[in-house]
Amino acid sequence: MSFGPDFVVAIILITTVGWVVTTAIRARHGYPLEGEWGATVHKKDPETDVLKAQNQDLKATVGRLEERLKVLERITTDPSRQLDDDIEQLR
Repeated sequence: MSFGPDFVVAIILITTVGWVVTTAIRARHGYPLEGEWGATVHKKDPETDVLKAQNQDLKATVGRLEERLKVLERITTDPSRQLDDDIEQLR
């Protein structure tokens, strides 16, 4: 079984197309692109730092709101509070 030059060109073409598609998918989904010999290229983006800070602020806000919601749920489901509401409704 002999492999001609057409087969070698087809193999090179298939691997090149696969590499291009893989790189495009990685870039589209935000994965870091690799440089020569597998060295990862990191770009310093000031917007990323701003987004990280905003994310931390939002997480802190959500945490505080969750605590407040727990307190409100405890107040509204308190049995003595329900009893007071039932007595007030009967008056």
